[in-house]
Amino acid sequence: MSCGHGGGAAYLARTLQPNSYTALDLNPAGIRFCRQRHRVDRLDFVQGDAGNLPYEANTFDAVINIEASHCYPAFPRFLAEVARVLKPGGHLLYADFRFSDGLAELEQALASTPLQIRRTRNINAEVLRGMDRNSPRSLDLISRHLPKFLHGLGRDFAGVRGSRIYNALSSGELSYRSYCLEKP
Repeated sequence: MSCGHGGGAAYLARTLQPNSYTALDLNPAGIRFCRQRHRVDRLDFVQGDAGNLPYEANTFDAVINIEASHCYPAFPRFLAEVARVLKPGGHLLYADFRFSDGLAELEQALASTPLQIRRTRNINAEVLRGMDRNSPRSLDLISRHLPKFLHGLGRDFAGVRGSRIYNALSSGELSYRSYCLEKP
């Protein structure tokens, strides 16, 4: 769900070689880009809404959602849709961040879904390590491709060392978590 520009979906389809992989995003221009950029066997890009999935019940073995749900207007609706389209025994593999004032709401929504939480983990340390490694490249891209007045926003979006997002994650104000949920 919410595949963005499709790099993650293309990587997983190439690397894991599932029988089929459907990547969905709300943005039609993004889906057009994905279809042109990522021509991978058994990978299909579909325009659709994560809160109103265009699939029959019990369709998928797994749903993957990374760094997207914090933008959804109705997270519980997304979870209900995932529960509907997963086959029994299917899994939601999920990772996202929330500021500390939104953690209780996230946990309540996850506890209220018909999916069962199998594993959960705080991955702040791993995310920070990735941000540290990517900071020099991100800063170079920001300076070469963004107008100067957007540099601060670019640094925050990229999560470079010293950005507001990086600092919030370092201090614990922001929590990044991964989950594995299963449909009974």
